[in-house]
Amino acid sequence: MPGWMKSVFSEMVSEVGWDPETEEVIVKFKKKGRTAAYKGFDEGVAERLSHAASVGGMFLDEIKPFADSWRYV
Repeated sequence: MPGWMKSVFSEMVSEVGWDPETEEVIVKFKKKGRTAAYKGFDEGVAERLSHAASVGGMFLDEIKPFADSWRYV
């Protein structure tokens, strides 16, 4: 279970969070309602994503291409 989840204003993402146990950024997508966990980042990245002017843009530019691994949760 994530340490925290925050609702965000984005056409692509509904929530962003951080799971301290697995050290993963958690992203809940709007289109299908699926939630994915991304490894290789620290909590600061999750915080920046949750406050980004363009959450979807930051996700596509800084998270998705550089994740060590990801999985649906």
